[in-house]
Amino acid sequence: MPEILHPEDAIVRVIRTCICGSDLHLYHGMVPDTRVGSTFGHEFTGIVEEVGPMVRNLKVGDQVLVPFNIACGKCNFCKQGLYGNCHESNPMATAVGGIFGYSHTAGGFDGGQAEYVRVPYADVGPTVIPADMDPDDAVLLTDVVPTGYQAAEMGGIKQGDTVVVFGAGPIGIMAARCAWFFGPSRVIVIDHIDYRLEFAKNYAKCEVYNFKSLEDPVVFLKKTTDWYGADVCIDCVGCEAEGNTLQTFSGRVALAQAGAATALQWAINSVKKGGIVSVVGVYGPPFNLVPIGNILNKGITLRANQASVKRLLPKLIDHVQAGRLKPSELITHRIPLEEISDAYNIFSSKLDNCIKTVLIPSQKS
Repeated sequence: MPEILHPEDAIVRVIRTCICGSDLHLYHGMVPDTRVGSTFGHEFTGIVEEVGPMVRNLKVGDQVLVPFNIACGKCNFCKQGLYGNCHESNPMATAVGGIFGYSHTAGGFDGGQAEYVRVPYADVGPTVIPADMDPDDAVLLTDVVPTGYQAAEMGGIKQGDTVVVFGAGPIGIMAARCAWFFGPSRVIVIDHIDYRLEFAKNYAKCEVYNFKSLEDPVVFLKKTTDWYGADVCIDCVGCEAEGNTLQTFSGRVALAQAGAATALQWAINSVKKGGIVSVVGVYGPPFNLVPIGNILNKGITLRANQASVKRLLPKLIDHVQAGRLKPSELITHRIPLEEISDAYNIFSSKLDNCIKTVLIPSQKS
């Protein structure tokens, strides 16, 4: 049972929490300094049970969605809207800010795959859920929707562009769906699992291709874009990508690099000269094998970051309330929190056509 440790803390009783694809990087031992006893989970909603004496924007009983970034709201980076890079919530790091349930490299905060969570800076991140919002839509606003939207936003997509999204997990599917807000003429999703590709085609109204059926995904993408390459490529896979034997062995077996950067390499090589590569797939320290020379010689712009959820929430809440997005349609499995080990197995092993899993704690009287 967490306790108030700082006057700006709140305690939230969890109503819904998710398993994220990036949780699998922890689960598979790919993220450094993931310590025994840590509580995972950075996507959750709940009810405020207790607030510290300095909390002004929340009260006991409020139903809130909690962004996965932990942000102070006052540092130089928060003032720029870079809530994923807060300088105060993870002061020992030089890059990422604090993240719930994501190892000590992200601050060592316990996460939301639990019955209760301590939420620091409670006046900054937690957002009261609109009364008319589906709770399942709300929980996906903590990460999936803002990360997918920011992936498309960072791509600088223009009218008529061709956009390629690598990865048909929840983030990739959402990135493909949100890409249409910016006016492209084509959105293409690349993955290797047919049921995920079929889901992406139906939800995001995009073209889909299984890279296992392609002799070379990069050559295919060049060919389908008149040999120019895509205007924008988005990496929604990260460090556990498949598709390249050298990358897989060096990054996932030998751990000689920080995961397999296959999707990032394909994105760099598939984008046109002067194009933009947007990266939201998770990569950790110390380094990855990427073709930096191609980035230079092609004049590519590379943009990447953790999503700044707080900055994007007003716009995304409007999209959901207006019916332009229905995030809960991604949810395929609702599983009791007590069965979390089975839930991880289903999600990790891609069983039962699983796209997105929501865990539901038993409700206390």
